[in-house]
Amino acid sequence: MKKTVTPPPPTSPQTPPSRKRLLLFKGIALLFPFLLLALIEGLLRLFSYGHDLHLFVEDPQNKGFLVMNQYTSEKYFSETENATIGNFEPFRKQKAEGTFRIFVLGESTTIGYPYMHNGSFHRWLQYRLMHTFPNKEFEIINLALTAVNTYTVADFAKQLGDYSPDAVLVYVGHNEYYGALGVGSTSSLAHSPTLIRLLIKLRQFRLVQLLANTINGIRKAVSGQKVDLRENLMKRMAADQQIVYGSATYQAGIEQFKTNLNDVCRELSERHIPVFISNLVSNEKDLTPFISSPDNGPTSAQTQYQLANQAYANGNFTEAKKGFVRAKELDMLRFRAPEAMNQSIQEVLTNYPVVTLVDTKQAFEAHSPHGILGQETLLEHVHPNLFGYALLSDAFYEALKKSRLLPSDRTHELSLAELRQRMPITTVDSLKGVYEMMILKEGWPFNVPMPPEEKRPKTEEEQLAGALVVKQISWPDAMNRLVGYYVAQKNFAKALQVTEAQVLEYPYNPVFYDQAAKLSLALTKNEQAVTYLKKAFRLENSFERAQPLFITLLKLDRPEEALPYLQYAAAHTQSGFSLNELQSFVQQLVAIKNQFAQDTTNVNLSNQLALGYLKFANATAATKYVEKTLRLDSHNAIALQLKEKIRSIQK
Repeated sequence: MKKTVTPPPPTSPQTPPSRKRLLLFKGIALLFPFLLLALIEGLLRLFSYGHDLHLFVEDPQNKGFLVMNQYTSEKYFSETENATIGNFEPFRKQKAEGTFRIFVLGESTTIGYPYMHNGSFHRWLQYRLMHTFPNKEFEIINLALTAVNTYTVADFAKQLGDYSPDAVLVYVGHNEYYGALGVGSTSSLAHSPTLIRLLIKLRQFRLVQLLANTINGIRKAVSGQKVDLRENLMKRMAADQQIVYGSATYQAGIEQFKTNLNDVCRELSERHIPVFISNLVSNEKDLTPFISSPDNGPTSAQTQYQLANQAYANGNFTEAKKGFVRAKELDMLRFRAPEAMNQSIQEVLTNYPVVTLVDTKQAFEAHSPHGILGQETLLEHVHPNLFGYALLSDAFYEALKKSRLLPSDRTHELSLAELRQRMPITTVDSLKGVYEMMILKEGWPFNVPMPPEEKRPKTEEEQLAGALVVKQISWPDAMNRLVGYYVAQKNFAKALQVTEAQVLEYPYNPVFYDQAAKLSLALTKNEQAVTYLKKAFRLENSFERAQPLFITLLKLDRPEEALPYLQYAAAHTQSGFSLNELQSFVQQLVAIKNQFAQDTTNVNLSNQLALGYLKFANATAATKYVEKTLRLDSHNAIALQLKEKIRSIQK
């Protein structure tokens, strides 16, 4: 029997995928690498690999405040071992009403090297503003870093608009060749600003940080070369140590500076933020060129320097100035900004009306013999001495004044001379700068031998400065020890100087204002005490601050200012005694003073004021009004009686 074979069922033709599904598959295929990269980035962040490189982070010490991120500089350095750390100056996330906020951008001069802390020009400015406008709040946040240039400044400027600045101050230009990403530095990648800016953006990703660290690790393992941290940062950063004047690399540095500076001005101008950019100063007379061409002709920096010295010795100072500048321009080791950069500053600023030139160069020349910059204002090649930092701060202060951004009332304005006398630069800070210079100059490219150590016991200040410069002690600890030493010696003037330095370092800590106020009162510096007491009271209201405030203000014949603090003290008294009688007296005093302001020849009113002050044993204020009466009526019987009573009190 024949078997019947059943044929398989016919297969239906395969349906082709729809166009939408095809596009979806292609899209997934295209996006997969990016999704994978995003996943890796997320995992790296989850496991805390690398660093957040944003400019600001939450201040771990102060809730509601921001500080500069200590890792932010890693965006600009190819070798993270060379990355520098700036200041940690807190400022409020939400700017308080009436506060004038200033950001400061720049490099090592801007951060105040070698003094740092209160040697920096922004601290000189901060002190001057605080005492010139005691009732106004200023925040000055210095974002400068050593060994950076305009790439860093331009990147920072892009991030500042969201933090409500009222002004941005800029001093930058000396590191254009050897600063991070400079055309002559060890971290130079290319002469393309576009490519470098892209790299700066990419470095904020943890995956890019991983790749960079891996590549650097492999390179070091293969070559056996590591960053030698024993060398100073100047030497570690300088790759091309012979950049000829007018060469392609020289011009690339100028263009880099101009392009980045233009970006800074455009970015901040578009946000309507006033910008103050200083021109640059450097040592002309008292610094031999670092590297000179081997010939002895017109292109030799050394030859030009010798000719300038001869002209100076012969009294031909105009020719000497030209020669010194020419020698600086020809110096092939470009640690001093070429004059072309000052020209670039002038050119860029003309395009931006909200940008103001700060003429620091003119200020330095005005305080230099024959207008030739040297050791009178500068320590070595570019960093100012303390007088130079005072001048730099004064140049910015005058520019701010002319811009009319500062309050018009300058009753308490400190002159530059007063500022130099009062600025709390401690002996330790000053000595630390001296020691830093010795260490710097001992190395490349100066190679100046360290002076022999003096065979004598070191002072307390010298010991602290020495420990500070070699990082055996922190600055806060050094200041605490120093103030304790001065108090033990009963040197309250020096103790006040240190406490004022701490006020500048910790502007949101009321304890330092309290200490400065107490020391000021002990030294009868009543105006200064009022400034510090008011600052402390605004930070943290308390009876302990209100009481000395109203007492001191009454001594200074300012009852209208004293009254709010007296009212606060009366409402918060902790000792149980009543201040009602004093409140009533001060209210009457304010009323009489207002009448007297309208009728300054009324001796009855001036006598009433004298009598009122004398009732509370305020002999100083009473004397003021007795003398007013006697100038108007030298035989006034009441005034003469009051004068005798004051004498008996003062005996």
